[in-house]
Amino acid sequence: MMNKELFNFIISRIIANANDTVKEFKNHKNDFYDGKNLAYYEVLDIIKSELDAHDMNLSEFGLDIDLEKTFI
Repeated sequence: MMNKELFNFIISRIIANANDTVKEFKNHKNDFYDGKNLAYYEVLDIIKSELDAHDMNLSEFGLDIDLEKTFI
């Protein structure tokens, strides 16, 4: 079973990769990076929704952010 520390680490890696993709998109503005942004957004949105549905504190996972504003 996955512990909270490992789950937090995985989420932080996804967020870091998503942030890198946002920067790449700003530099290259093409469909590839736009699609990557959307994919990271979708993954983080699913995780955020599930945590919220289970009454978890989103800030503990670094997901107390506006995903749409940040990644789309």
